Amino acid sequence: MNFPKELKYTTDHEWLKVEGNVGYIGITDFAQGELGDVVFIDIASDLQEVAKGSSFGTIEAVKTVSDMFAPVSGKVLEVNPKLGDEPQLLNSDPYGEGWIIKIEISDLSEAASLMDAAAYEAQLGH
Repeated sequence: MNFPKELKYTTDHEWLKVEGNVGYIGITDFAQGELGDVVFIDIASDLQEVAKGSSFGTIEAVKTVSDMFAPVSGKVLEVNPKLGDEPQLLNSDPYGEGWIIKIEISDLSEAASLMDAAAYEAQLGH
C-alpha cells in the first residue's frame, strides 16, 4: 500500500496535497481498496465552497456508496473533469490522475491538524 510522504491524511481516508494556498483532495489507496471498483462520482455541479469535515459528494462503488469529507475549508477551483468519464481513476491512480477537487485553502492552519504519512499508516495498523 502506498502512503506518499508529501501528503496529509484524514481519519476518513482522504488526502490533501498542499501547493502554496491551493489544495488537491482525493481518497487514499486504502480507501479505494476498501470501496472496490468505483463506478460513479457524485459532486454537486454548483459546489463553490467546502468546509472542513463537511461532505462534498459521494463515491459509488460496486460494494457501497461512501461520502467524501473535506480535510480543510476553501473555495472550490475545479472538480477533476476526467472523473465523469473515468471514475476508475480513483482505483488506478488515487494520488495522481484520480484527484477529486482542487480548492483555494482558506485557512492553512487547518492542514497542520491532519496526519502525516507515518501517522496515517500507524492508524491503519501497518
